[in-house]
Amino acid sequence: MKTKLQACIIGEQDGGEYIARLLRNEYPEFEIVFQNGKLDRASDYPLKHFPDLFFLETRLMSDPSEIFRNLREHLSRLIFITDSEKSAIKAIKTGVCSCLMKPVKDLEFVISVNKAIENIRTNRTLTRTSSRNKINLPTLQGFKRVAVDEIIRCEADSNYTFIYLSDKSRIVVCRTLYDFEKSFSEHRFFRIHHKHLINLDHLKEYIKGKGGQVVMTDNSVLDVSVRKKYDFLHTFL
Repeated sequence: MKTKLQACIIGEQDGGEYIARLLRNEYPEFEIVFQNGKLDRASDYPLKHFPDLFFLETRLMSDPSEIFRNLREHLSRLIFITDSEKSAIKAIKTGVCSCLMKPVKDLEFVISVNKAIENIRTNRTLTRTSSRNKINLPTLQGFKRVAVDEIIRCEADSNYTFIYLSDKSRIVVCRTLYDFEKSFSEHRFFRIHHKHLINLDHLKEYIKGKGGQVVMTDNSVLDVSVRKKYDFLHTFL
């Protein structure tokens, strides 16, 4: 059983040694499970092992665009460190947890890690369901507790997710669709598209096509991606 929070560090400048020292000094509750200086490895480890926190430090000429695309499901726990204002602006627009300019100041580092820890805690709250299959959905005002079977579908919008309920209400949650996909892994939910996670118990109809479309009980019509089509249809065989 995991007793410590896990951090992954990719640091081009010094192999991530400076960030590792800061993390060890300020946050003994973290264990560094992977540390590497190669940018081309940046999207490999976290996609396979899901660390709690991910640091990415790049040099001035490095372009992180492809890495952000590969890690779009993990941005809520990614702290990006750069000496390029252009890359920093791109990272912020992409939706990373925090962005730090080099040289990294200790106080700014602590503020960023504290924000990431708060995201981790909220995600863990998100995954805790009761015996009656209810879930806490964090909102700006606190949280709303709903039954999982009342959720018709979840729709991604950058780092936010729109939750559509059977009472025709909608809740906006500052969490990625990937977080909900993990939370609902033991329930009858299926991700039919990079933007859509649906409750199969609220599926009304499937319409044939290249990927096809589904009609939900709220009468929404959603696309099924081509790469998801086979696995989606296979769930009904």
